[in-house]
Amino acid sequence: MSFYKNFIGIDIGKFNFVTSIHESNKVCEYENNATGIAKFISDHKKLLKADTLCVLETTGGCEMLLLLTLCNYNYKVHRSDNRKVKSFIRSYGNTAKTDALDAKALALYGFERNEKLALYEPISKRAYELYQLVQRRQDLKRTLVAEKNRRQAAAISDFVKNSCAKLIEIISDEIESITHTISALIKEDKTLEAMKDVLKTVPGIGDIIANELLILMPELGKLDRRQIASLAGCAPRANDSGRSSGYRRTAPGRGVIKPRVCPFKCVNSFWVI
Repeated sequence: MSFYKNFIGIDIGKFNFVTSIHESNKVCEYENNATGIAKFISDHKKLLKADTLCVLETTGGCEMLLLLTLCNYNYKVHRSDNRKVKSFIRSYGNTAKTDALDAKALALYGFERNEKLALYEPISKRAYELYQLVQRRQDLKRTLVAEKNRRQAAAISDFVKNSCAKLIEIISDEIESITHTISALIKEDKTLEAMKDVLKTVPGIGDIIANELLILMPELGKLDRRQIASLAGCAPRANDSGRSSGYRRTAPGRGVIKPRVCPFKCVNSFWVI
């Protein structure tokens, strides 16, 4: 039996988000920033109770501010798997796509599947700050790789080579500073620090990978090893039908987590891009 009575679907965009209440034709749009989120909460204050479930889509991190704000207010929020939601929408034969239709579909998805939808639980009160720092570090790492490749180009002038060298030094210092800040914030949280110590007992996982796994995969410690492997894209998916047993391949997992097979032992590990 469902515990929830109300369902709010929220379609997230880079600059705006659209909301829809199940069994209501009313659709609202807000700016995806602190002001817009405050307006959304104010408009739905009577509805946002213990028996209301908000269903958000995952949109490359654009959902994090709204997601964590709702969690800070102790509202019930589910962060949906986009592949599942898309398959759910297709099962109704819907081919049109707009932000309003997606918001309505998310509300319907919450209504029909709520008994099996897990609530999102932030890893820390500073989860959004940690997430932003990790994203910034990844951006700088990509820029660093690009500058190193540019410096090694065959036909390059000394001026450009020196320019690349200066930029590489600046970016490297900034990456080191951000890494230190992330480690310091994790150290302030006893739970995160304990989880980090456990992660570092795995061969091949050091401070940087442990930090980013904690932040980018908060499900660690809450799901079993098979579910975590599937989430990370390390688990082979069954491909059997009748008497035929097809080749099993790993499917893409969470975008920022990539699987890696350790060359020294037959165990799966992870690395973060």
